[in-house]
Amino acid sequence: MFIAHSITRIKTIATTAALVALAGCGAATLPGEGVINDPSEAQNRAVFDFNVAADRAVVRPVSVAAATVLPEPVRQGIGNFASNLDQPRYVLNNLLQLRFEEALQNTWRFAINSTVGLGGLLDPASGIGLYEADTDFGETLHVWGAPEGAYVVLPILGPSTSRDTVGLIVDRAMNPVRFFIDTPESYYLSAVNIGNAVNTRYRFGDTIDELYYESADGYAAARILYLSNRRFELRGEAPDDYFDPYTDSYEDPNVP
Repeated sequence: MFIAHSITRIKTIATTAALVALAGCGAATLPGEGVINDPSEAQNRAVFDFNVAADRAVVRPVSVAAATVLPEPVRQGIGNFASNLDQPRYVLNNLLQLRFEEALQNTWRFAINSTVGLGGLLDPASGIGLYEADTDFGETLHVWGAPEGAYVVLPILGPSTSRDTVGLIVDRAMNPVRFFIDTPESYYLSAVNIGNAVNTRYRFGDTIDELYYESADGYAAARILYLSNRRFELRGEAPDDYFDPYTDSYEDPNVP
């Protein structure tokens, strides 16, 4: 069954690669600063309120408790391991975007951290200047010319757009890591990614708390923060300290 699932996913990637060959248009035009397309604001606000309630009741308390129990080196190792699992997905999207230098960079990073770095628990690649060139299928769609679409808020995952939501689904479906890991190992990897999300929530707790609990209109603040940062990112102008308090905290592309 594992082989059959792998063949199906490989066919999916082959089909996607064929679409790249057919894509004749350039990157999509990004909306101007401050331009917001939010036709479903009422529904989005309801989901935002749900996310805040879930954070208050579960995510925030769990993140604080986990940080109290686990020492910093252990939490850093979990973060390194989870980040290393994302590298094959980055490489695939780099290739689909025809960004071969970044694909090579991520490939070398994955190879070094998976071996010298003890399966990704350590990060020797960064020590020699091989930093991750993170990307996703939402960016791939942007490169192919797909428009941003409407602003949406996803349960738990938070702010997104129509394009990035499709990208998230495709990233989950065709992540190369999924081809080679069957149960029960996949459950262990899922636990690692959830642990990393909880740790990220703790690390950026002040930023998230300010957005969720201290803003006069948290929904509007989150919307402009996400759209502005995402557009800067797609232009290649994202600041070094760019942080998405939703996706980085809760997105788990490796969970089967």
